[in-house]
Amino acid sequence: MEGASFGAGRAGGAIDPVDFLKQPQTILRVTTWIFSIVVFGSIVNECYVNNQGSELLCIFNENESACSYGIAVGIIAFFGCIFFFVVDLYFQQISSVKDRKRAVLLDLGFSGFLSFLWFVAFCFLANQWQRTKMSKGVSQGADAARAAITFSFFSIIVWVALAVRALQRYRLGTDMSLFATDQFASDPTAAYPGYPSGSGIESTETYQSPPFAEPADANPKGYQVPAY
Repeated sequence: MEGASFGAGRAGGAIDPVDFLKQPQTILRVTTWIFSIVVFGSIVNECYVNNQGSELLCIFNENESACSYGIAVGIIAFFGCIFFFVVDLYFQQISSVKDRKRAVLLDLGFSGFLSFLWFVAFCFLANQWQRTKMSKGVSQGADAARAAITFSFFSIIVWVALAVRALQRYRLGTDMSLFATDQFASDPTAAYPGYPSGSGIESTETYQSPPFAEPADANPKGYQVPAY
């Protein structure tokens, strides 16, 4: 069962490292963190080739924007994964429900934004690679270029999964909040509901005289029964 508020249990609860690492959300973050390293690492290390001069040119159709965009998105995803990994680690310690809601909304927005950026990166790199003319220098970095394109596509899937996960946590927290407010009367002037039967509160209608009470005197003083 998920926790009591936005996918977490009571604030201040102990963190089990093993359970935390086994969570699907943690596995997805580590996976996309690795993918980001593969993308920008491949582009930086092997996707620049020497022209006839000393100038380095991007392997993707000699379009510098393609390499720069792929590196930028990879770096953003790299640091974003680290940030939200830390947020997930200390999420259990957040006592305020409003702060938890903000964290989940931030996760949802960032995951959706990265999904879009990776989609653009995949389309951009794949399009420029199709237009690239093969040469000796290009063939040496072809595997790195294909790896960058492939893991850009995989990153789309993982970030969409993280966005869906964040949306589920947000809906869970919203449902819990609505459930809590339904426990109170909507009208502030409405009477507070009475105690249910069997609650331990005795009703005055079933009051009985206490035991061992002194019975009333059948013949009070000064009164004599007339003889007939």
